[in-house]
Amino acid sequence: MRALSLIAALGLLASPAFAGPVTLKANPVDDDGRVTLGDVFDGAGPAANFVLASRAGPSVVFEASQLQAIASRNGLQWANPNGLRRVVVREASLAPATGGNAVTATTAGPPALTRPAPTVVAPLQRQARAARVIARNDMIEVAYAVGGVTLTVTGRATRDAAAGENVPILNVASGRTIDAVAIGPGRAITGPEAQAARAQLPFASR
Repeated sequence: MRALSLIAALGLLASPAFAGPVTLKANPVDDDGRVTLGDVFDGAGPAANFVLASRAGPSVVFEASQLQAIASRNGLQWANPNGLRRVVVREASLAPATGGNAVTATTAGPPALTRPAPTVVAPLQRQARAARVIARNDMIEVAYAVGGVTLTVTGRATRDAAAGENVPILNVASGRTIDAVAIGPGRAITGPEAQAARAQLPFASR
């Protein structure tokens, strides 16, 4: 977050080269580790090459309000019509092949959501040797599902993890560590869903 704050401050010095509305891409990805406005928005024009962040892991998470402010300082108008709180940009090779959506569909209301609980891809046994989907220090959205309602919180991964593997997540706001299970780039689960996942994996106790 400190790095993103620095980028936001540097954005104040940029002279907008393009003024006009842009649309958030349904599946924002980058393929070189440099996340630009053009990777995130359709119609960015001359501002497309403005670098938002350097991606160290498989994904990088932006607060929607911060992304909106940086875009505005570069002459781009994003209205955020869906009221998103976070936007995830993934490495191109890890993005869904078809119909994927890397935008975190979290609205600006209370943290309790009515969307379906996240499902661990089955069978989990086949993922035991999968490549990592979370890297240490990635910002991760952790979901807790109970009674058809999902609560989410964002924290920082304290280690690398493959899909289905344990990954402690540090809640930077409270300073507490959440015991979670990785389910994809930028995403993890905790609670009953995580317990069920651990029971199926040989390395769950590590």
